[in-house]
Amino acid sequence: MKVLILGSGGREHALAWKIAQSRDCKKLFIAPGNPGTASLGVNIELNPEDFEAVAKIALELQIDMIVVGPEAPLVKGISDYFKDREDLRHILLIGPGREGAKLEGSKDFAKMFMAKYNIPTAAYRTFTKATLREAKDYLETISSPYVLKADGLAAGKGVVILNNLEEARIELDEMLGHAKFGEASASVVIENFLDGIELSVFALTDGKDYVLLPAAKDYKRIGEGDTGLNTGGMGAVSPVPFADKAFMQKVEERIVKPTIKGLYAEKMDYIGFVFIGLIKVGDDPFVIEYNVRMGDPETEAVMPRIKSDLLPLLKAAGEKKLAGKTLEETADFAVTVMMVSKGYPENYDKGKSVSWLKNSDGGTLFHVGTNMESDEILTNGGRVLAATGMGETLRDAVKNAYSIVERISYEGKTFRKDIGKDVMA
Repeated sequence: MKVLILGSGGREHALAWKIAQSRDCKKLFIAPGNPGTASLGVNIELNPEDFEAVAKIALELQIDMIVVGPEAPLVKGISDYFKDREDLRHILLIGPGREGAKLEGSKDFAKMFMAKYNIPTAAYRTFTKATLREAKDYLETISSPYVLKADGLAAGKGVVILNNLEEARIELDEMLGHAKFGEASASVVIENFLDGIELSVFALTDGKDYVLLPAAKDYKRIGEGDTGLNTGGMGAVSPVPFADKAFMQKVEERIVKPTIKGLYAEKMDYIGFVFIGLIKVGDDPFVIEYNVRMGDPETEAVMPRIKSDLLPLLKAAGEKKLAGKTLEETADFAVTVMMVSKGYPENYDKGKSVSWLKNSDGGTLFHVGTNMESDEILTNGGRVLAATGMGETLRDAVKNAYSIVERISYEGKTFRKDIGKDVMA
């Protein structure tokens, strides 16, 4: 098969790394890709949100399958675009249609979906600028911390958790009254705070059947001990030590199966990944959010743990033939440590020269935000590189991940030193 992956980050590098290993992968293209993906396939300078350009290159290269990495093209309807054009329908596109993508594109839609299909989640209400006064009054009826979520896509920055009532009221003014997150915060979901420990569960589905991928736990805060500002993710661990067999059975029965049944009942054209952000409260799972693609940095920890050939499973999903398929995962641990630019997630500089010694045998280095100029790797984002270490024990995987981090050098390199240590026995 000729495969085109859309996207340019660590998630796409990890997907490319896995798909390139498949005996069924005849040729691999990544658009726009990064210096890391260039060693696995052919990078194409292309905007994934320019559907016409994607279609043109897909036809020129006789692409058999497109794997959509980021959420924006999905929410904007790339799957619908390909299905609406007769000359493109033969291409398997891994990613839901516009209606299914609303699970990520609208927090309010996701909450209504969960309520309809009895999927456990926090109690909530949704407000707009017209109901700003009611929103402030509602805050007084719930206890802190106050969880405010921009309804639409806000580049991972649309969730605000505050302990102080007055600060929450001011934040509502900013989000609803002053469009802090633009159109994304035209509506704001206020939900009850759930106290527990988070994890991410991933399913690949054809809209009716599914296979589960390895679960992961990510680390969102910039500072050790989960302190400081939220980020796109500072690291990940897979498997998740506190998610034992009994707990994962609850997740599958109470959340995964009702979610997939809901997609089918709603007649959503859903082919691709369902990312379920969960929180474990006591021994029970609750849904925090849905994403309609793989996560980053979780993908960098999940892909190395998949023993099965991923491409035939993606093909089966695209052809709606996932029934009876299985996915095998390794018993080894994977730990991913994200290296970021100084100042991230606020202001940071780009264009810093990156150098490294040869990787250790215990893991893989994924490019997240880099580019290449005159054979030199430069930083090109807040998150720069992801080091994934593998090991028979969590301790070994942590050691191997940080061994790779130590080999990387660039001005302002910043990373958390405690990834995986909070769940280490």
